[in-house]
Amino acid sequence: MEPQKLYVTSANARTFVHSVLIANGVSSEHATIVADSLVLADLRGVDSHGINRLPSYMARIRQGVLAATATPTLTQVTPVVAQVDGQNGFGFVAAQRGMARAIEMAAEFGIGFVSVKHSNHFGMSAWVVQQALDAGMMSLVFTNSSPALPVWGGREKLMGVSPIACGAPAGVERPFILDMAPSVAARGKIYKAARRGQSIPSDWALDAAGHPTTDPEQALQGVMLPMGGPKGSALAVMMDVFSGVLSGSAFAGHVTNPYDPSRPADVGHFLVAIKPDLFMSLEDFKARMDYLYRRVVGCDRMQDVDRIYFPGEIEQTVHDERLRTGIPYVQAEIDALNAEAERVGVDKIIVSELGR
Repeated sequence: MEPQKLYVTSANARTFVHSVLIANGVSSEHATIVADSLVLADLRGVDSHGINRLPSYMARIRQGVLAATATPTLTQVTPVVAQVDGQNGFGFVAAQRGMARAIEMAAEFGIGFVSVKHSNHFGMSAWVVQQALDAGMMSLVFTNSSPALPVWGGREKLMGVSPIACGAPAGVERPFILDMAPSVAARGKIYKAARRGQSIPSDWALDAAGHPTTDPEQALQGVMLPMGGPKGSALAVMMDVFSGVLSGSAFAGHVTNPYDPSRPADVGHFLVAIKPDLFMSLEDFKARMDYLYRRVVGCDRMQDVDRIYFPGEIEQTVHDERLRTGIPYVQAEIDALNAEAERVGVDKIIVSELGR
């Protein structure tokens, strides 16, 4: 049975996260970046990367393995290449700073590359893509992550379930936003199922003994399964090359799990912004993107398929709906969030009457 849903407005969720972060020593500017990114994930239906991540982040601050007050530093390497040192602060802040610089370079030179080192989990990759879209830019957003996935033919956790994301603006149609894990499902979805007491599909993960499991707790003790067999495995290795090896951050299975309090995560990111009118006018580019959108969603459908969606369109539709109805959570999630509020003496999250 599905647990009862409790609805919270995006404005209240954002205010709540912001206040908890500030009470834990995070600056108002950085708290705004983190809160906006987490709430955007919930609005887009990516609940595995939304505000329910807050307790794990606060635990890492209390454990001294995430620097609440850190400010990223930026080094310009060439006119179109820069590197951000996250200083073991929030990955959201390091990625925001990196993409902002990539956008500046792309605006001047057509393209901007930024490598980010010594960072942490930055949530849903699509929010970094959206930052570029808001500036009218195409983008590539890579990150590595802690071991969860075996390489093809292996049996140990070695590669992260590291998302591949990119985007491109359009004219009157929806923009292109791709944000996908190289595994059958993102590991955050397993954490979400565990929080909500739900089972998972049997093809998502193996337990510690190497057997398929529908129990999320057993799955977290085992390994995730790559999508497409060796193809998903190779994509996970690719994320490690561009995000870990290139940046100077941890790689090859040495990124720390965000729930492990023993040491800093040392995550790496790789960010690219591209000016879309390099080879034609911006109007022509957007018109071509609109044509691509219409061709994709308007093509002949398979039997029993009611509608074809452009990459990112489902999440954008959910975003629009949840702005109206509020964001759904379950009681256990509300309780965990309010425990953080009680710990630092700020107002609890407000459950609204929306969604009914």
